Amino acid sequence: MSTAKKRRKTSGKKTVKRGPSRGFEVLVAKRAGFCFGVKRAMDIAFSMANEGQKGVYTLGPIIHNPQVIEKLRSSGVSPVDVGQVRKRGIRTLIIRTHGIPRQLCDTISAGGCRVVDATCPFVKKAQHYAKLLNENGYQVVIVGDSQHPEVKGIMSYAGDDVVVVDGNSPVQGLSSKVGIIVQTTQPVEALKRVLSSVIEVAKEVKVYNTICNSTALRLRETESMARKADLMVVVGGRNSANTTQLANLCRSLDVRTHHIETADEIRDSWFRGCRKVGITAGASTPDWIIAEVEKRIRYRGGASRNGT
Repeated sequence: MSTAKKRRKTSGKKTVKRGPSRGFEVLVAKRAGFCFGVKRAMDIAFSMANEGQKGVYTLGPIIHNPQVIEKLRSSGVSPVDVGQVRKRGIRTLIIRTHGIPRQLCDTISAGGCRVVDATCPFVKKAQHYAKLLNENGYQVVIVGDSQHPEVKGIMSYAGDDVVVVDGNSPVQGLSSKVGIIVQTTQPVEALKRVLSSVIEVAKEVKVYNTICNSTALRLRETESMARKADLMVVVGGRNSANTTQLANLCRSLDVRTHHIETADEIRDSWFRGCRKVGITAGASTPDWIIAEVEKRIRYRGGASRNGT
């Protein structure tokens, strides 16, 4: 058959659009996805949903991932704010992984509502150390984001003179006896900077490194991967502090980085000229979202799956 006839014969076939690049390697972080604390909270929430219990809610989003929150909602467990707890006659309330202020927990319990505590055990440990330091006469310094719910909860155990610093600003107004704890998702470099500043003014310093080991390992693995990759795709909620931290880390290494929540956000143009593409994800990102992102990227030219 002539070339012209072949063209005429096939011209009516539907063209399948393929990705713009072929043969790049896909690196997937081994520690991407749910950490221990988030998995524990999810097991608690979905177990209660599967049991068909009625009147079960979470105080705020149980984790910082919109897709998981929506999946829980469709299973019968919805988030509520503090003002809705009494108005709606809520019988069972699940405390989110980040924890809540001590006074709020006492108020909810006193109102007759059953409290199911899904606070991450590592966050609970930070709360415990804050209380211990305060009881022993230390001014508590928390390294972290003052607006993050985890930090707000820890502050409630730390006394009236608690100070929250982000690791970048100078530490001011300290006493001579200081105790330091850290938001569990902070990088160790932030703790080092604060400690360096505190020892210049305080005479006695006690430090509890409450950074979650999973966070430190995830950051280390992501950094290693980013140094090898031409492009990094960071998967997780945009309101997730640790996911945003992963994206910022990659950008700080001058690697093209895209922070996405779902595979639908992926664009063909990202992969032009890539030889290696890295995928990492925050601690509140479920496996099914990571798998869908990997599948979509592999379709666009990923040759294989490798960890770091």
